[in-house]
Amino acid sequence: MARAIWTGHLSFGLVNIPVAVHVAVRDHQPRFRLLHGSDHTPVKILRVRAHDSQPVAWEDLVKGYEYSRGHYVVLSKDDFKAAAVGKTKRVDILDFVNAEDIDDRFFETPYYLAPAKGGEEAYALLREAMRETERIGIAKFLLRDKLHLAGIEVIDDALVLTLLRFADELVDVDSLDLPPRKAAHARELEMAKSLVMSLASEWKPEKYTDEYRDNLMRIIRGKAKGKKVVLPEAGEEPMAEVIDLMERLRQSLGARKGQSRPTARRQRTAAGARTAKARTTGKRKGRAA
Repeated sequence: MARAIWTGHLSFGLVNIPVAVHVAVRDHQPRFRLLHGSDHTPVKILRVRAHDSQPVAWEDLVKGYEYSRGHYVVLSKDDFKAAAVGKTKRVDILDFVNAEDIDDRFFETPYYLAPAKGGEEAYALLREAMRETERIGIAKFLLRDKLHLAGIEVIDDALVLTLLRFADELVDVDSLDLPPRKAAHARELEMAKSLVMSLASEWKPEKYTDEYRDNLMRIIRGKAKGKKVVLPEAGEEPMAEVIDLMERLRQSLGARKGQSRPTARRQRTAAGARTAKARTTGKRKGRAA
């Protein structure tokens, strides 16, 4: 079984369920070492003192907060524990809210919550209660010396804990210079909607791949064998400036003709199915699956 990155209790009301937190996403990006350019020997990044460049061992490091230039407050492990106020081993559910009410910008990294020994029955009971009520738990817990806000939702047979951003971490959209909703002309809007619907499809995450990573790995494997890998050239870059929006829309729609796309009836059926699914499962379920 995968090793847990955190163990403790999932707490709500007077109920405490022993749980373990497991990673839910994998990073497949290639890892690179820094090498010396002339002889390709590995280069080490050393921790040194700023004033005399003397190396510093891990055990000699402490954490400091710079409250004014050149002046620091040093915090110990006991200080971090004191600030946690008893939250070091608990995921405290504060509220259960509607899934549709949470702005997607709040969501960050997902993790799996699995029951620890003795918590299986209570875990299953909470999971099914959340599934039936279509609610997401909003919780707080401490991970790596930082208090996190988290959303806990049911996906398949698992409780998924997703780190949330706090409200003050979001940049206010009002700080941007955006066109008003009524700026679009009716004719152009209808043309744009037709283009959108010509590209309508079902969400299939497996069809979207990381071509950049794949190309990097092809180059790496080729170089390891002493071969030069020739990748297909990219197509012509799109124009930086669109002079005639309507003409561009017509060209895009014309390019879509002849390609297989859902009929109007299939589009209406698919849209109805998606609406019904959203009402029964909540919009968050598809995001972290």
